Amino acid sequence: MSASQKLASLRLPPLPTVGELIKLYNLRAEKQLSQNFLLDLKLTDKIVRQAGCLKDAHVCEVGPGPGGLTRSILNAGAADLLVVEKDSRFIPGLKLLSEAAPGRVRIVHGDILTYRMDRGFPRDISKKWHEDPPNLHIIGNLPFSVSTPLIIKWLENIANQSGPFAYGRTRLTLTFQKEVAERLTASTGSRQRSRLSIMAQYLCTIHSCFTIPGRAFVPKPEVDVGVVHFTPLVKAQIQQPFKLVEKVVRNVFQFRRKHCHKGIEKLFPEACRPEMTQEVMQRADVDPALRPTELTIPQIRALADAYAHLCTLEPDLQSYEFREELRLKHLSRQQGTPAATLADTASGVQSSPPHC
Repeated sequence: MSASQKLASLRLPPLPTVGELIKLYNLRAEKQLSQNFLLDLKLTDKIVRQAGCLKDAHVCEVGPGPGGLTRSILNAGAADLLVVEKDSRFIPGLKLLSEAAPGRVRIVHGDILTYRMDRGFPRDISKKWHEDPPNLHIIGNLPFSVSTPLIIKWLENIANQSGPFAYGRTRLTLTFQKEVAERLTASTGSRQRSRLSIMAQYLCTIHSCFTIPGRAFVPKPEVDVGVVHFTPLVKAQIQQPFKLVEKVVRNVFQFRRKHCHKGIEKLFPEACRPEMTQEVMQRADVDPALRPTELTIPQIRALADAYAHLCTLEPDLQSYEFREELRLKHLSRQQGTPAATLADTASGVQSSPPHC
């Protein structure tokens, strides 16, 4: 049997259309879950093509809903498709697809934010991190409400080589609200450059594939949708723990319209803020007058390395949070209790501020 004949044999038999399934099971998109159905199989096929060759691949589809994208993945030749669906209303329709593709579909009724994907596939598909990516793909038309927390979680998994990335450099092909897609792929100096740009790009090669107009979805969202493809880098561009990088980037971008040193200042307690900020900026050799959006990833790396160096000298710095200090000061004014006492009460231990 030729390759084309084998692929044709994997194609699904005639089934009710996605629209017919929606009517059959009386499925409505839940606004509070930010659900939007993509019924055009030409578009779902186009999304799947961005993932690359799926012949004999293992695939995890996130939030399959009524199964439009699921059909395209199966028709592309995936040998093992794990679908993770939180909404029980879609399970009967997915079971119908599973019966039409015997032995190729596994259904998990659960939440992708808590599902242990590192247990979802056989270990023998794993590749070492420096090797080519495994024949494993994550594909999903993500609800807007879950897309950002989910990609942040997966970025941390990439940094730690855990979760879906315990198998190697697993590739992702995902949909996002167009604005989020633009942030993920934004270049240095662009208006869309953000915390998300840095966190994604220091860990992955990211490709903006194409935009789907909102009118293609049912119900029609108020925004268009971007399809984005991620391939984890063999070597992350910043060699520091994810939480430390995230803290530095978060602080820098909380004042995105100001000079970058304003955000760096807030990494340190007030008593030693000026001198420690100056030391970080000098050690990193970064112009303190640059705006956050103007910082390159090598400059962010230099700032993270400089901050990490100070944390080795003063370990308590790592647990310092400017916003928590503000909150405690606000409570202190309300209750007439010293902020340091409130901090000790909140943590359950006697603590002291970092020595400056």
